[in-house]
Amino acid sequence: MPGVQTAEATADPENPLWRGCHSVGMIDETAQEIADMQTHSSSVVAVKAAEALRDLLDREYPTVGEYQRALEQNSSALLRANHSHASLYSTQREIVERVSAADVDSVEAAKAETEAAIEAVVERVELGKRRAAERATELLPDGATLLTHDYSTTVLAALSNAVAEGRSFTVYVTEARPRFLGRKMARRLAEFEGVDTRLVVDSASGHFLPECDRVLTGMSCIVGETLYNRVGTYPIAATATDVGVPVTVVGSAAKRVEGGFDFENDFRVASEVMREPAEGFTIENPAYDATPVDLLDSVVTDEGVHDPADWTA
Repeated sequence: MPGVQTAEATADPENPLWRGCHSVGMIDETAQEIADMQTHSSSVVAVKAAEALRDLLDREYPTVGEYQRALEQNSSALLRANHSHASLYSTQREIVERVSAADVDSVEAAKAETEAAIEAVVERVELGKRRAAERATELLPDGATLLTHDYSTTVLAALSNAVAEGRSFTVYVTEARPRFLGRKMARRLAEFEGVDTRLVVDSASGHFLPECDRVLTGMSCIVGETLYNRVGTYPIAATATDVGVPVTVVGSAAKRVEGGFDFENDFRVASEVMREPAEGFTIENPAYDATPVDLLDSVVTDEGVHDPADWTA
């Protein structure tokens, strides 16, 4: 992906407004990182993007209006880097809208409002993850057998809380091909003394699900009546429902969006699936799949434990 630029990127570099609005430094690097998926958690992406906007606080702007335009344009550059993270969308919009609505009479006051908005967003996302994990811990009885997919820091936190309380678990972890993020999850879980961690290939989930008491995964986002999460979540949820195993997803409330956000899947490079050239066939590599929320038993956020049936009624 070429360097992410704002609308001013095609203007005259000698223009002071261009120099103020052009996304450089931390913002440019963060947008590139988001586009390359070097950060895998959508909450981490949201926090990184919010903090990247601090780069604007060190620049000079002639008027409040020009500063606000620079903020909106650079925020848009971060949003364009990935259209699949609802928490990125909601947190960036929150920052921009708060600053735009503020009745300030100086650039310094606008910057102070931006700093306050960034701090509020970061605190809300991190607190949301922590509280969601605490609520999910309550659903994990001692001795339970679980299956999880992909790598979720919120799922890790929930299990860590439970182990700290003296509970123990057997956890099946799918590899989460093609990026094998499940292997990272398995390595982390193996550090927990109370967890018997068992790594399995994705296609083996149906074999082990009848042994499980619950499927527990993180979530990229929920938009309307659809959960978007790492590809492979849908077949696991469908199979779990078929064999009568409850499916719980956990994440901050910022990841649930009622409207205004259009999820766009990310199609990754073919080399993640197969390194040698594909001759005579096409390699498809979507990053996420769509799971109807009616396949879920519960959605745990910092706001509570939700029954998805209430969203589809």
